[in-house]
Amino acid sequence: MRRFLIFAAAFAIAGCGGAPENRVPEKKVAVEAPAPIEYFHVDPATAGSLAGSVTFHGAKPKPEVLSMEAEQGCQQANAGKPVYSPAVLTGKNAGLANAFVYIQGGLEGKKFEPVKESAVVLDQHGCMFLPRVIGIRAGQTLNLKNGDSVAHNVHPMPTNNREWNQEQAPNAPDVEHRFARPEVMIPVKCNIHAWMHAWIGVVDHPYFAVTGPDGAFEWKSVPPGDYTVTVWHEKLGTQSQQVHVAANGAATVNFSYR
Repeated sequence: MRRFLIFAAAFAIAGCGGAPENRVPEKKVAVEAPAPIEYFHVDPATAGSLAGSVTFHGAKPKPEVLSMEAEQGCQQANAGKPVYSPAVLTGKNAGLANAFVYIQGGLEGKKFEPVKESAVVLDQHGCMFLPRVIGIRAGQTLNLKNGDSVAHNVHPMPTNNREWNQEQAPNAPDVEHRFARPEVMIPVKCNIHAWMHAWIGVVDHPYFAVTGPDGAFEWKSVPPGDYTVTVWHEKLGTQSQQVHVAANGAATVNFSYR
């Protein structure tokens, strides 16, 4: 019996690898460092420009009065005056405001450096989102503010980014969020006040704009090439045009809604 136990112990030692000199050395796998990202830089010697306008012609929709009767604080924030929906705003020479214009095609394969220093602000003031339409780069900081004396929340509903819902009490600190991937457009609502809406256009390049009352936009330092330029409006839909930007050239593209 004693001999059997000694034999079993020796067998167990051999099964566990035996003496150190009999063990097979482990292979070390070299971990390669990730290759640095190569960002595209526009050649100033050949860069052109692209400008245009967005206009609206015809009878404007009747302004919609927003009912804020359910929130006394919102009525006080607007001094009891009626507040109208800013869905369709026009200015001088039929310019259309709050249109999001961007280069949709033609920049494939070009990766632009991310924006790290500046932030885009979305305020809540007078129980409205200000501005109503914003443009932002993927990964850029979105700074949320609440300038009202009532609580709000910001609830984007993306399909290509993470959905979140940020509540902000009166005088609460600013809150920062980011969208990782391009998406045009992301609707935003306030779950507390049903009339509050905004839209966010997220792109991965610097060639985008939100029009003011004059409907104008302009991009400088555009690399030569053929592009698809698209405009979006919350009520009037989207339009696209093809445009060629020559080396050192100045291209123009205009959009008109009727």
